[in-house]
Amino acid sequence: MEEQIKLYSQRAIAIATYFGGPLAAGILIRKNSLNLGREKEGLIALIVGIVSTILLFWGIFQIPEPIMDKIPNVLIPAIYTGIIYLIVEVLHGQILKKHKEEKNEFYSIWKATGIGLICAVVIFGGIFAYVYNTPDDFDAKTYDSELKKFQNNEAEAMKVFDMIDSSSEYEVALFIEQTGIPKWQENIEILNKMSSIENLPEKLQKQNRLLIEYNKLRIEAYELMLKAVQNNTSEYADEIIKRHTRIDEIIREL
Repeated sequence: MEEQIKLYSQRAIAIATYFGGPLAAGILIRKNSLNLGREKEGLIALIVGIVSTILLFWGIFQIPEPIMDKIPNVLIPAIYTGIIYLIVEVLHGQILKKHKEEKNEFYSIWKATGIGLICAVVIFGGIFAYVYNTPDDFDAKTYDSELKKFQNNEAEAMKVFDMIDSSSEYEVALFIEQTGIPKWQENIEILNKMSSIENLPEKLQKQNRLLIEYNKLRIEAYELMLKAVQNNTSEYADEIIKRHTRIDEIIREL
């Protein structure tokens, strides 16, 4: 009997792209290509995704801030998501349509969303490192140390998205309750400590305020995910997406 392959749907790729940019698209298209036995195509997709992400954010940095302030937050991600959607249609549209018609299995939307969010975190880390160029007239050592704790907590909490397709609902719920939410809560405490550092520049204080909102939204999203898993329902999907959309906006503000 021929082994059934698993693919990411066009919609799943679009959602991941909206949150994680061309990098997320490259990762998911590569996975589909590998599962279809098209290794070279998959490698090209990944390289294009990485290069496109670098060029995209380099281009954004070239736009004067007064002009960027006038551009709606959803416009840029909507444009590149639309472009990726059309590319997927050209590359794999007929294959994905046939895959669905034959009732073959797709990876979950949540797994795709998780990859998009993880890519957003990676991009955010790169942008933060690029922007973070402040004279050391404050306790930068403590700031860097707390920032590292923040990033470690974030990476740990995001592991829930790796568990969605490979772990039981009980394990996912337990992780959210005992690890995910507590890590985001701990990050709020870390940010408050960072904000209390003497002579902390205003731009870092502003970033910390945005990051506190970011972590509160993460907690709200995880609480909704916990309810969804415990009740085996998609009832909270729109509310979760709403939180993730605002999270994406915050990352762009940073």
